[in-house]
Amino acid sequence: MMAKAELKAILLIAVVFLGFYFIPVGSPRIAGAVTEALLFVQDYAREHVLFGLLPAFFIAGAISAFVSKAAVMKYLGARAKRVVAYAVASVSGTVLTICSCTVLPFFAGIYSRGAGLGPAITFLYAGPAINVLAIFLTTRVLGVRLGVARAVGAIGFSILIGFIMHLTFRHEEAKRAEEAMALPEPEVDRPVLEVLLLFALMIAVLAFVNWTEPKTSAGAFAFIFAHKWVFTGIASVLLAGLLVARYSVRIWGPVLATAAVLAAAMITGDPRLAFLVGIGGFIVVGATASRESREWMGSSWGLARKILPLLFIGILIAGAMLGRPGHEGLIPAEWVARLVGGNAPGANVAASLAGGLMYFCTMTEIPIVQGLLGAGMGSGPALAFLLAGPAVSLPNVLVLRSIIGTRKAFTYLLLVVVFSSLIGFLYGLMTR
Repeated sequence: MMAKAELKAILLIAVVFLGFYFIPVGSPRIAGAVTEALLFVQDYAREHVLFGLLPAFFIAGAISAFVSKAAVMKYLGARAKRVVAYAVASVSGTVLTICSCTVLPFFAGIYSRGAGLGPAITFLYAGPAINVLAIFLTTRVLGVRLGVARAVGAIGFSILIGFIMHLTFRHEEAKRAEEAMALPEPEVDRPVLEVLLLFALMIAVLAFVNWTEPKTSAGAFAFIFAHKWVFTGIASVLLAGLLVARYSVRIWGPVLATAAVLAAAMITGDPRLAFLVGIGGFIVVGATASRESREWMGSSWGLARKILPLLFIGILIAGAMLGRPGHEGLIPAEWVARLVGGNAPGANVAASLAGGLMYFCTMTEIPIVQGLLGAGMGSGPALAFLLAGPAVSLPNVLVLRSIIGTRKAFTYLLLVVVFSSLIGFLYGLMTR
């Protein structure tokens, strides 16, 4: 008898073969979709990778290397104050760059170690929804307003859902909380303020490099734009000083990297090229410095290797199906506008349901929303999709029910869809 796996493989091969066999290659829409897919990927490669994603991967890698899981457990465990636990859980996405399914082992770990259901659910939602790479790319690609709305909405949203879950199932959780109090408290090795300073300086470099020209030529934003590379240099020097002082980086590394940056700037006159030279020097210094620095570089590379291929596959598919903003792919724009256009309650619910049931690899939801917006999606449904999509999926809920039970798992899914729809609708009203 044929094995189940072999039968699936045969069916997959048959579907792919029939698809290629019958595809109408000469159709203008097919040809246009292929062109749009390639142009969409090209736009991302030119506009968002070198000066956006590349520095952001260093920040995410540093978080993975320097924020210990013991620190997370200390502030989410049964002994933690409820206010502290919810606050830490709600911003935990900056610690992890993961999708709705990858977060499940982390959730199971902190839940089994004694974290309350409320903070654990807040962590479960916030983990994939608020990671630093996704928030930054949302702001860069979809605009500051939608990026800020996603970050603020997701943080408040995660706390609200966690607290409702706690109230709904508080009697079932009381005994488990008592047992968790007997577990030993984890120890935290590196001071929190030191890690926060490191992240603040890296984020400053990232923000100044990507500072865009404001609409007016006066004011603080215009002044920063006019001197963005000076501010970038200052933040970079302060970052190098911190690495030398606290992270076992030898001073010759930053000195040589700075010399290479200045030489590139003087020879080419292009500060963007000088910045890329500095990134190269940063990689070399980090890879040859202390064990912690090597872990940092390794974490950054691991994230890039895992995320970039999936991201570009997602961009390619989104470009083919939806096209670039203002252009059409395989799906006619009128279909999108009819389903999720405007800000009707039904459009927000449809966007939330689609996001909540589909599975997205980390950050692939952004090019999908970019394509949907270009095809006529309303701003409210776009936010609803961004809030529901990365944080939950049907595979996520099916696994989650084995950890916390069917009632809790599907209550969580219902809350995500309902509140995503509501927040999207309110945001749509505010941005008319």
